[in-house]
Amino acid sequence: MNSELNRLEKFRQEREKKNKKVLDLDHLGIKRFFNLDSNTYKDGALNSKTKELLGLVASAVLRCNDCIDYHLEQCAKTGSTKEEIIDALNVALVVGGSIVIPHLRHAVETIEMLKNEGLL
Repeated sequence: MNSELNRLEKFRQEREKKNKKVLDLDHLGIKRFFNLDSNTYKDGALNSKTKELLGLVASAVLRCNDCIDYHLEQCAKTGSTKEEIIDALNVALVVGGSIVIPHLRHAVETIEMLKNEGLL
């Protein structure tokens, strides 16, 4: 496993471990928010694939690399192509401006990792 894959795998493991700690707080409001977040990305008037692309755009504009990695993986799982993802990231760049460029670089690196894993 190369160092690039290690970064993504480390992110996945840390996210799972930290989410468990947060949920173990057993706080009703926190649990409700996590549930709302999960349910938001399910099929509705928009399908989950489109919603994950929207989540990716919002994450890039908000400049959250953890969120970008999460949504990139979800985009791959819901069937987005690399070309669709790149097009969505272009929207983020236009909306967010040049401050998004470092996060676009991060996203491109993660896309390469997902491709190497056979997810894209």
